[in-house]
Amino acid sequence: MKKFIFIFIALFLITSSVYAQHENMNMDDKGMSHQSTMTDNSGNMSMSDSGMKMQGEHQMKGMLGTYPMAREASGTSWQPDSTPHQGINFMRGEWMGMIHGYADLIYDDQGGDRGDDKVFSTNMLMVMGQRPIGQGTWGLGGMFSLEPATIGKGGYPLLLQTGETANGTEPLIDRQHPHDFLMELATTYSHPTGEGSSIFGYFGYPGEPALGPPAFMHRFSGMDNPEAPLSHHWLDSTHITFGVGTLGYVWKSWKIEGSIFTGREPDERRWDFDSPEFDSYSTRLTYNFSQDWSTQVSYGWLKSPEQLEPDIDQDRVTTSITYNKAWDQNNWQTTFAFGRNMKEPGSDTKAYLIESSINIKEMHTVFTRFENVEKDELFLEGDPLHGRIFRVNKASLGYIYDFTTWNKMKWGIGVVGSAHILPGDLEQAYGATPTSFMVFGRVKL
Repeated sequence: MKKFIFIFIALFLITSSVYAQHENMNMDDKGMSHQSTMTDNSGNMSMSDSGMKMQGEHQMKGMLGTYPMAREASGTSWQPDSTPHQGINFMRGEWMGMIHGYADLIYDDQGGDRGDDKVFSTNMLMVMGQRPIGQGTWGLGGMFSLEPATIGKGGYPLLLQTGETANGTEPLIDRQHPHDFLMELATTYSHPTGEGSSIFGYFGYPGEPALGPPAFMHRFSGMDNPEAPLSHHWLDSTHITFGVGTLGYVWKSWKIEGSIFTGREPDERRWDFDSPEFDSYSTRLTYNFSQDWSTQVSYGWLKSPEQLEPDIDQDRVTTSITYNKAWDQNNWQTTFAFGRNMKEPGSDTKAYLIESSINIKEMHTVFTRFENVEKDELFLEGDPLHGRIFRVNKASLGYIYDFTTWNKMKWGIGVVGSAHILPGDLEQAYGATPTSFMVFGRVKL
């Protein structure tokens, strides 16, 4: 317990130091109005440290085009323009940037016959910046996590979760793996090709290919839920990929892009770089048909994604739609997503997710998630149920109270409870409708 508290405090001190440097930076109005990176607000665009809407101010432009920065989510993915912009903005010379992060200290109790409990911390720190280069925009981004230390190799208990490995020989079952220390080190360059259009390139090592919706910890509808989705490996598991190259074209509210990337998921060594292979590919089409809506459809072919199944490749199809509504100091976002994995050789499995989060007066957050997923990795080899596909359901409801803001950091406490609805064949292993809960404290930039 002391180790987790120490690391949590250490992360807090790091973010405090970053913020102190930010406060000393030059924020004069002349710099903030640089034409190649800023644009006048023509509506209720999202900016401000609180993440809520403000009118009549300047705002950051996107790295990939001349639209609001709030449209850009993880990797090169999009979300609705009206989504609150999280984090702290800063300016230094021709560089304009943003710092965002969070740390949750969690007590996790997973019920049922295969449940467990644990105290751990999930956390992330992201720093990004952009500057003009000629007529275009150059961007840099880094994302980091201490979860290899604050969670550990064995991950945290999460009923029905599958994917990746703790030791290189056995799969993680009913546990969620930690994220790698290096979540993203990426660079982008975009160049305008006409009014409202641009071409762009993205390279990440690690990075995120053009496949799936925004990663769950970057979606406003899902980021406040401390549980990873059961559908993670059907929708957005490629968000940490060691070797990604993407080219794309933006025209107004449309974006089409393609990636080559490493198909293999990160291994159990979470502190280092994995070998880049660039042996897989994907394509994604995104359309934001109003400032409150974003939808995408994507396809990817993944070479040997699972370390423990090296001879199995995978086709993946995803589609998602996100709605965001901002008013006064409130924000509500809902995402529906579907993913299908087709193993070569092997079976096809599908996952459905709907999640929603509403933030009221920057103080109260209520979030919910429902998932329906076909799981075929819940039992080890040798078990009579090994390899069978089970359709499982999970429903979660949670609440967070942010009780204070200090040095631009929001401090809060929260709770989430979940119920698991299982087919009869699984009740003997898990029990009938097992439940779970997490109680947590958090700090968020």
